[in-house]
Amino acid sequence: MDAFYASAEQAAKPSLRGKPVVVGGLGMRGVVATASYEARRLGVHSAMPMAQARRLAPNAAYLVPRFALYRTVSDQVMELLGRLSPLVEPLSLDEAFVDLEAGGVAEDSVSARAVGEQLRTVIRAVTGLSGSVGLAGSKMLAKIASEEAKPDGLMLIEPGTERELLAPMSVRILPGVGPATGDHLRRAGMTVVSHLADAGEAELVRLLGRAHGVALHRMALGHDDRPVVAERDAKSVSVEDTFDVDLHDRVRVRTEVERLASRCVQRLRGAGRSGRTVVLKVRRYDFSTLTRSETLRGPTDDPTVVREAAARLLEAVDTTGGVRLLGVGVTGLADFTQEDLFAQAADAEHAAGEAAAADIPPDDRDAAEGGATGADDREGEEQPAARRWPAGHDVRHDVHGHGWVQGSGVGRVTVRFEEPWSPPGRVRTFRVDDPELRPADPLPLVRDPEDYSSWPASLPKSLSGPVSEEGEESSP
Repeated sequence: MDAFYASAEQAAKPSLRGKPVVVGGLGMRGVVATASYEARRLGVHSAMPMAQARRLAPNAAYLVPRFALYRTVSDQVMELLGRLSPLVEPLSLDEAFVDLEAGGVAEDSVSARAVGEQLRTVIRAVTGLSGSVGLAGSKMLAKIASEEAKPDGLMLIEPGTERELLAPMSVRILPGVGPATGDHLRRAGMTVVSHLADAGEAELVRLLGRAHGVALHRMALGHDDRPVVAERDAKSVSVEDTFDVDLHDRVRVRTEVERLASRCVQRLRGAGRSGRTVVLKVRRYDFSTLTRSETLRGPTDDPTVVREAAARLLEAVDTTGGVRLLGVGVTGLADFTQEDLFAQAADAEHAAGEAAAADIPPDDRDAAEGGATGADDREGEEQPAARRWPAGHDVRHDVHGHGWVQGSGVGRVTVRFEEPWSPPGRVRTFRVDDPELRPADPLPLVRDPEDYSSWPASLPKSLSGPVSEEGEESSP
């Protein structure tokens, strides 16, 4: 999907269409989750500090994420992909691999392109949003093609053209080449993919080690034999918060850790899972990040057990100087729980002193949600009244109907009243405690979507109809 969060917000808010929109955490230490293409032209991009984004695009609309809406749209898109093939591998809310051959809907370049074009049309009709399609013989090349096709396009990499296509591209386009590896290769004189292919496997093994060197050389030649895996089981469930002001009070830090542990267990239970290893993440005032973990006797979804384990892990962390981010996660997921909770808690307490540093990244979607809302999502705390009205979120007024929050502060909240299918609406301001104003659920982005319930029962015409020499369909 193209600039997914920002595009969804523009589709939901007629007054923001064609204007720069930035979605992310709005606190002092917030981070950009997604920027619309209008904002990207001004230099704003994902993972950028929000303060920097505001300097680059002072007149953009800055909104807090609405994950309920994004998940709804994501479910619609994934359901459409599932009709094409039993092998759909989601990568995130807005991206997935699809094995078209396994679904029997494509067997060559012509049929694959036809399905890809029809898919783009159906996604737009059902969700109101645009997506870009990359078609190729492997996951790596399909991913590259989809990025090259953005926004709102389709790119097909013909078999046999892979090396020619990849040759001039930056080495950073290949999976597994991050900033550190890219810098290491640059110092060795390798900046584009053709340099890796020409260097040979032996040289890359010498530079990067056997596993990474062999894999990277194969990818530079256009080879990627990873299958599309339908079930990508989550490895962890986690939540984290970044604080507007460093936390110095040790009691407050512990309270935040326990609150995060409770939220983590809520997500764990919501997914119908349990976990065996509790992970604590602490980012200190100097940006150093510490991760500690404790493995229990068996998997659990008991909030008391997880809270106590996280609190014990905190005791082994020096928070002198201040804490800017905290996170709690659970890994080693299972579909059952350890019934002997008392024995488990005792076993965990015995292991508390053996907690060691571990580099376990949080689940992408959960971490993004926790980090994006940041300090605005303080469950169980007394918050300023303005915090109840996050910018961009939906509201309903008894008189004026559905709208969204443009901003709030000094005891007031400003609302623009409009719906996805209405003209740009009027703006009104209310007291934050106005009894006629209340939060609301997001509206569908498409009011009357076309009926695609039978899609793709009938294959695109280009799959079944004869094709003339000019490449156009001839009449049946």
